[in-house]
Amino acid sequence: MGTEGDSFPLMEVNTGDPEASEPWDYVLVADRRGQRATGQAHRQLQFLEKLKRKGFRYKMMEDGEKVFFGIRAESRIFDLYRTLLMESEGPGARTQPAGPAPIPASTRIRIVNFVLNNTTAAGDTLDDLVKSGVFETRFVLHKGQDDLRKEWAQWRRVLRPQPIDDIRDYFGEKVALYFAWLGWYTYMLVPAAAVGLLVFLSGFALFNASQISKEICEAHDILLCPRGDHSRRYQQLSDTCTFAKLTHLFDNEGTVVFAIFMALWATVFLEIWKRQRARVVLHWDLYGWDEDQEEMALQLINHCDYQLRPHQHSYLRSSVILILSVLMICLMIGMAHLLVVYRVLAAALFNSTLLFQEEQVTTAVVVTGALFHYVVILIMTKVNKCVALKLCDFEKPRTFSERESKFTTKFFTLQFFAHFSSLIYIAFILGRINGHPGKSVRLAGLWKLEECHLSGCMMDLFLQMAIIMGLKQTLSNCAEYLGPWLAYKCRLMRFKLGRASGDPELRDMQHNYLLNPVNTFSLFDEFMEMMIQYGFTTIFVAAFPLAPLLALISNLVEIRLDAIKMVRLQRRLVPRKAKDIGTWLQVLETIGVLAVIANGMVIAFTSEFIPRVVYKYHYGPCRLGAQPAVDCLTGYVNHSLSVFYTKDFQDPVQAEGSENITECRYRDYRDAQDYSLSEQFWVLLAIRLLFLILFELQLQEHRRVRDAELPKRLRTTRHLPPHSQRTWGSPELCVWGPRGVVSGTLWSVRAQPRLEFWPPTHRAGRGGFASQHTPQEERPVC
Repeated sequence: MGTEGDSFPLMEVNTGDPEASEPWDYVLVADRRGQRATGQAHRQLQFLEKLKRKGFRYKMMEDGEKVFFGIRAESRIFDLYRTLLMESEGPGARTQPAGPAPIPASTRIRIVNFVLNNTTAAGDTLDDLVKSGVFETRFVLHKGQDDLRKEWAQWRRVLRPQPIDDIRDYFGEKVALYFAWLGWYTYMLVPAAAVGLLVFLSGFALFNASQISKEICEAHDILLCPRGDHSRRYQQLSDTCTFAKLTHLFDNEGTVVFAIFMALWATVFLEIWKRQRARVVLHWDLYGWDEDQEEMALQLINHCDYQLRPHQHSYLRSSVILILSVLMICLMIGMAHLLVVYRVLAAALFNSTLLFQEEQVTTAVVVTGALFHYVVILIMTKVNKCVALKLCDFEKPRTFSERESKFTTKFFTLQFFAHFSSLIYIAFILGRINGHPGKSVRLAGLWKLEECHLSGCMMDLFLQMAIIMGLKQTLSNCAEYLGPWLAYKCRLMRFKLGRASGDPELRDMQHNYLLNPVNTFSLFDEFMEMMIQYGFTTIFVAAFPLAPLLALISNLVEIRLDAIKMVRLQRRLVPRKAKDIGTWLQVLETIGVLAVIANGMVIAFTSEFIPRVVYKYHYGPCRLGAQPAVDCLTGYVNHSLSVFYTKDFQDPVQAEGSENITECRYRDYRDAQDYSLSEQFWVLLAIRLLFLILFELQLQEHRRVRDAELPKRLRTTRHLPPHSQRTWGSPELCVWGPRGVVSGTLWSVRAQPRLEFWPPTHRAGRGGFASQHTPQEERPVC
């Protein structure tokens, strides 16, 4: 396989007519009733005639309600874009062919789509005409997808490897890399799911053997302080026996091991994916291709007087975007506070209406709160997308790739806070700002703030994670498949009741028209869904070891679901070239860092791991040495509960049976005299912080060692410098134009591109661009 800087002469490309099975490159659709409007018909004709002058031909076909315009590019259009045609379209393409090479379908569609979208007639672009109703829609025809239908888009192929090369040939590299990444992510979930399931099942082995669970189940003489305002019943600690055993399933010593394993797994997954991506890109011979170069080349060829949008840095604009972003993040955090308000009011409602028994109120509040949070997520997803788009438009990015990157960053940031704010609240705030019995913190001075579950805050976090992940994986997948399927079937039924053409060309256009529409966000939404799932799989996984298993099952379904949607239920996506997953890789790396921090904090502050270890070696019966006849955690439950005297209640007359009870217990480390934080609390806090620091440093050291051992040639990838660093010293761009070679500096921060023309006798580098490896005497001098 050739190297990045290899130089090849431009070859002649066969730009003849497409095969008979693919007569139309593009289809425009208009409502027949709009044809009666003189203005709309005139604008249609203007645009079509402009296309005809550019080298397109079109054919109009009617079916009674709609008018279809088949668009087909002539050979001379592709003569202008031979630099793109020179790019490799598969393995072995670097070999000089003996004869003319056919135009790959994906390349042809990309060029036609670009020309149509950049054609202006009477000041109207195609987007303007679609928005104003002159054309109803536009799409690319599905052709030649039979192999993908048989080998990929079928449920019975769920465990078979994906035909990535075939996906690339049909949908382009962008879609192919998405499925390559999703397939590799699913494959790597197998060991994570196995270890998580093993940790969870190991809890069953100790279901009845845990010393803490035994003490809780036998604590009939320990009374817990009343938790609610409406019913002040003292509850025996033994009543929480079942929940204590369930909590031990995911809050045990294996939790720490699993959290460390998942942190390492996330790092290894990303590094191996980088190798896998490099292997795929080299296989496609795209390592030296650059999206920004291609975008500028297209613009230069389409408009010889094209001027690159100058870099417009504005402190005012940047400040406004920053302020608006911070306000949106505050709104997302406010949604978490809204969940707090809901849970407080729901607890009061459930207690007052007697819908649940008192011991069931906390569980009911947690479950309904998770459902409420899921609904909020669905609503805020729509809002976040609109806000991110507006912020990107206000920022005025220079290229489409830059706009896509900025939009990805903004949208993911908002989505992250929308999805994880409530989990952060439950993991690190819930039950820690409530005060203590007799002096509780109240919302608006009226409602008492909710407390953690009787078995601990890990149970709240587990239930929240389980419900949200379960709903997202099941309901989202069902809606993602059933929605397009039902919409397509309804349109198909209405169509069959109406008109069915006997013309095979028109019938093919009608069939594609009835499919579900696609847009710029079709693939973006799939990526975002997977990024959020990856976040749930790694962040807070210490509280939910089954997350990788649920993700694995969901992904096996997701791959075939997306395949069926793209091949059978949706119009064909316009192929896009790519050599990586773009900004999503930085998103994955960010999630990996957050996962290390969050899981360390969950183990340190949310789980009972640190208090158990401290008690075992500092306060318990084994502090002076192991005693075989005594469990080292004997007495831990009594040690972890603080004492409250009932006489200190502000309204003791409301407590049921309080005349015979002098003290009750509650989860905290406080002094029994003045209820201030005890010495044990500060010792535990210091050890928690020490553990967190050591946990983070250990994983950071592992990453450093990994980076040192990983061969440099496998870690380095070729990227252009950031946009802010691209100056006049950047590579020169040389592309073929109608009068020879068009040259321009790729990027300039403070200047416009410099355009010069050379005779077509000069030889350009790979892909039509000047290369440093091109012999000096054959390279144009800019």
